Amino acid sequence: MPSEAERLVAGAADGEDQAVEAALRPKDLDEFVGQERVREQLDLVLKAARKRNGTADHVLLSGAPGLGKTTLSMIIAAEMGAPIRITSGPAIQHAGDLAAILSSLAEGEVLFLDEIHRMSRPAEEMLYMAMEDFRVDVIVGKGPGATAIPLELPPFTLVGATTRAGLLPPPLRDRFGFTGHMEFYAPAELERVIHRSARLLDVEIEADGAAEIAGRSRGTPRIANRLLRRVRDYAQVKADGLITRGIAEQALKVYEVDGRGLDRLDRAVLRALLKLFGGGPVGLSTLAVAVGEERETVEEVAEPFLVREGLLARTPRGRVATPAAWSHLGLVPPQQGGTPGQPGLFGS
Repeated sequence: MPSEAERLVAGAADGEDQAVEAALRPKDLDEFVGQERVREQLDLVLKAARKRNGTADHVLLSGAPGLGKTTLSMIIAAEMGAPIRITSGPAIQHAGDLAAILSSLAEGEVLFLDEIHRMSRPAEEMLYMAMEDFRVDVIVGKGPGATAIPLELPPFTLVGATTRAGLLPPPLRDRFGFTGHMEFYAPAELERVIHRSARLLDVEIEADGAAEIAGRSRGTPRIANRLLRRVRDYAQVKADGLITRGIAEQALKVYEVDGRGLDRLDRAVLRALLKLFGGGPVGLSTLAVAVGEERETVEEVAEPFLVREGLLARTPRGRVATPAAWSHLGLVPPQQGGTPGQPGLFGS
């Protein structure tokens, strides 16, 4: 099975995605598609900051990968006319790493900290003071002779992004002046994203072709753009370059992305749950062995979308398929009282 980074429907970005996103990324809030509530609220925050001739409040953006958190951070910097510094939580393993970044910031600069929930605890504690007082204490020396030297920082705006807001400690969350939660996109919004990207990529696409791609994009613009590029490749090689509904269907069949956006791994999990275990309940470890994957891969990569689509349910007794799962794979549920699927039959 492919890893999360290799999946066509993965929310995470690979190297190709990052390069293409740079070209497709909106430059201001008016151009940004979707997230109406967050855009409206953020627009007020930025306009108020500009009226005060000050820096914007610190911003926390949460939501699944691929929904536009990085793009919004760049828009914040552009709207404020400020430079932006980009780093990530995993890259900051020591307080000294953070101190080096903070001490080099210019006044008004935007610091974008992706995956902020993965920052080390010492760096996290240093960030509290930096966000609130624009000051850090740099420790010089070790042991009883160690000395804390206060270092004043110019006012800056921290934009933190996280896919797991619940892992952020309350003292850190409370220091953000604005918190925006990024929602999954509706198909109509994704169609607008696809049409805009097609124009920038110089791709001809019909409305029904865009609708077909949008319906398989799992509510995520990054996935929509990735599928658009793969369908474009198919259209250029197998057709005349024009993306119609039929071409999109044929292309995505080749790439094993079905009508609801499920890929090979998603369907393998559902098929094992339905065919081998009669729809469950079945323990996660048992299900992972059945599809030849690690437990964490099934739980973190496949399950979230299957649960969100109403195809799978997590229960105290194990994973259970819903009637929609049977219908999606064209299978008939077993009769009540049959051996497969009896509660408690398949352990964890």
